[in-house]
Amino acid sequence: MCGPAQLAAYESDGLTAFRARPLAVVVPETPDEVVALVRFCCEEKLPFVARGSGTSLSGGSLPVEGGIVIGLNRLNRILSVDPVQRIAVVQPGVINLAVTAAAQPHGLHFAPDPSSQQICTIGGNVAFNSGGAHCLKYGMTSNHVLGLKAVLATGEVVEFGGASREQVGPDWTGLFVGNEGLFGIVLEVTLQLLPRAETFHTVLAGYATLEKAGDAVTAVVASGLLPGAIEIMEKLALEAAVAAVHAEYPPGCEAVLIVELEGPREVVAVDRERLAKILAASDPVEVRAAKDAAERAAIWKGRKSAFSAVGRLSPDFIVQDGVVPRRRLGEALRKISEWSREMNIRCANVFHAGDGNLHPLILYDGREPGALARAEELAGRILKMCVEMGGSITGEHGIGVEKRDYLPDMFSPDAIDCMKRVRAAFDPLGIANPGKMFPEGGPPALLQHGLHPLEKAGVIFRE
Repeated sequence: MCGPAQLAAYESDGLTAFRARPLAVVVPETPDEVVALVRFCCEEKLPFVARGSGTSLSGGSLPVEGGIVIGLNRLNRILSVDPVQRIAVVQPGVINLAVTAAAQPHGLHFAPDPSSQQICTIGGNVAFNSGGAHCLKYGMTSNHVLGLKAVLATGEVVEFGGASREQVGPDWTGLFVGNEGLFGIVLEVTLQLLPRAETFHTVLAGYATLEKAGDAVTAVVASGLLPGAIEIMEKLALEAAVAAVHAEYPPGCEAVLIVELEGPREVVAVDRERLAKILAASDPVEVRAAKDAAERAAIWKGRKSAFSAVGRLSPDFIVQDGVVPRRRLGEALRKISEWSREMNIRCANVFHAGDGNLHPLILYDGREPGALARAEELAGRILKMCVEMGGSITGEHGIGVEKRDYLPDMFSPDAIDCMKRVRAAFDPLGIANPGKMFPEGGPPALLQHGLHPLEKAGVIFRE
C-alpha cells in the first residue's frame, strides 16, 4: 500500500508526538515473504521497520521516511501448545492475550501482561522486552522466551535456543530479546508457559497522599512478601479511570495501591493475614479486598485502562518509563509533583511500584505553541532524575526515538560503542529500524579503526 490515506495509519505508533511517512507499507502473509522482503531491502540498501499493533510508547516502530514498514499482523498463528513441556510456539503477529487464551484449557498462562495485552503482539513484546503489572514476581518477556527463529537484517535466517532452558554456549536468545528491531525480524517464538495460580487475593488500598502509598510499597517489600503485582495510581489517573470505565475507588484519596497475592491456597491464606497487618499500619484511608473474580477483574480493569483513559483529560500526553530504586520511590514522586506544579503541567502518575518502574503521563495540548516542548522538558527532567538516583531511563518501553538522546546520561561512550558494535554485527548496513536507540553521531569505533567493506563499495554507513 502506497496511497497517502493508506500510509497515514502507519505514520506513528503509541508515541503520537512523532510522525513520519514511509515510502510504502507491506503486509506479508507468510514467514517466507518476510524473508524475501528483508533480503530485497538488504540488496537495495532500503531501510525497513517491523511493526505489529503499533502500541510502542517510545516511538520504537516509527517509520523511516524513504523506507518501508513491514506489518506482521497476518503472521498471527499459534503453531503449537504443548501442555506437557509447558511451551507454545507462535508467530510474531499473535496477540499477547491470545497466548493465555490458548493455554488456559491446560491450566497454563503466559505471564508477561503489558497494559496493552489485549492488542499488543508477541513480536513487539520480544523486540522491547515488555513487562507488565506482574513482572515483579515473574520477570520480563526475556524470562519467558526459550527460543526463536528470525531473519537478520542481512537476510540470513537463524534459530536461537529451543524448547528447553538447558542450552550450551552463548545466550543468543537473550541477546536478541529487547533489540528494538535493530537486528532483524522474529519469525517464530517459543514461549514458556506457567501454571495458573490456584487462588488470588487482590487488595485495593486508598491513601491521603502519594508518598504514603509509596511508603506502603516499601513496607510490603521489606516484609519479605512477594506479591504477584504491586501497582499505584494517583488522583489524576483515578479520575480518568472513573470517567472511562466507571471504576470505583475510595473517596478522598490522592492515591490507591493495588496489591495482588497469588499461589497455592494455603500459602495465600497465610500471606493475606500478613498483608492485612502491613496495610493497616500504613495509615490508609480505606482498604478493600476483592470478594470474587468479578471484583478482581474490576480492580484491574481500572488499572489497565489508565493510559487510554487519560485521553479523556487531555488531547495529548507523553508516557514516561523511568525506573528508580524502591527506597527512593517517595522522593521521586515528590520531585515529579513539584516539577509538575512549577511548570504548570498536569501529570498523572501510574506505575509498577514493586520494581520502581514509573509511568508518569505528562498531559499537554499539541495545538498550543510550545506545549510539546514543555512536556518533553519535564519528561527529560524525570529521566535524568532516574539516572541520578541509580535507576534507568527505561523499564519496559524501550529507548526508541524518545529516549535516545538520554542514552549517554546512563551509559559511558565505551558502553554505547560496544552496543553499536553488536548492532553492526547483525546489521552492517544499518537498515533495520534506523534512527532508534542511539543518539545522532558518527559511526561505531568498529568502523573508525579501518575501512569498512561498505566504504570500499562506496556505501556510506549511517546509524
